[in-house]
Amino acid sequence: MIPLVHLIGPGGAGKTTIGPLLAQRLAWRFIDLDQVFIAQQGDVAAFMARHGYAGYAARNIETYEQLRAAATAPTVIAMSSGFMTYPADVSERYPALRDAIEADPLTALLLPSFDLERCVERVVERQLARPYLNGDRISETRRIRERHPVFMALRCERFLSEGEPLAIACDIEGLVRRRQPITRQDAPPIRRAPPATHPCPGCAPPAPRP
Repeated sequence: MIPLVHLIGPGGAGKTTIGPLLAQRLAWRFIDLDQVFIAQQGDVAAFMARHGYAGYAARNIETYEQLRAAATAPTVIAMSSGFMTYPADVSERYPALRDAIEADPLTALLLPSFDLERCVERVVERQLARPYLNGDRISETRRIRERHPVFMALRCERFLSEGEPLAIACDIEGLVRRRQPITRQDAPPIRRAPPATHPCPGCAPPAPRP
């Protein structure tokens, strides 16, 4: 089975910033589920206006399933912010899919803070800066207040995403390398920064490929 790293968490948690850095460290592919959805379906807010939130969630699940089925190389996937919090009845396949992502040893939950109030403050400000969501402060605040306890109840590895993105990517890389040894055949080689430029304390740069 092709290994996948699922980066989950609320909007504004750093998934699309940390994900490419992690993928580069691992020499894996990176996919942003939101961007794939937008490329296929257009503006998210406009899609929800036409089909409702349940229609959006169902289509996003289908988009993810297509990406997963088509994966031919190890991949880091930045999941949509609400993917792990959809209603159980949005799709007959969703509960099992959600459970599988939660149980996957390579799933990483990113949160700007484990404290509710601090998390709300950071997430709302970042979400309001994303015009394609067409959100407002009241709805964004309500959304993260509802989702935060759901995220905190997930039984997967948690990472605080406040701080230097590369250092956080290195932390997740350590998790992946412990649980999924990287082999030469996993992905084609990429250009890497010289070891002297690597800023993460205690995180050794990846070994050069033979």
